[in-house]
Amino acid sequence: MIEIHLNHAPRQVEDGCTLASLVESLGLAPAALATAVNGQFVPRDQRPGFPLKPGDAVTTFQPITGG
Repeated sequence: MIEIHLNHAPRQVEDGCTLASLVESLGLAPAALATAVNGQFVPRDQRPGFPLKPGDAVTTFQPITGG
């Protein structure tokens, strides 16, 4: 297990956990969330190959559209 921070709260995840599997574990539609790790936006198509490391700060948010 490793510890990350998800939306400013500590969270334990399996070593080797990817951003995609973390989002899936939240029970929310992956298309409904935008993600950033350590302040850097991570596109949906890159989540499966994005392994989380100890101490990573993951932020999830709903994208805003409009004009």
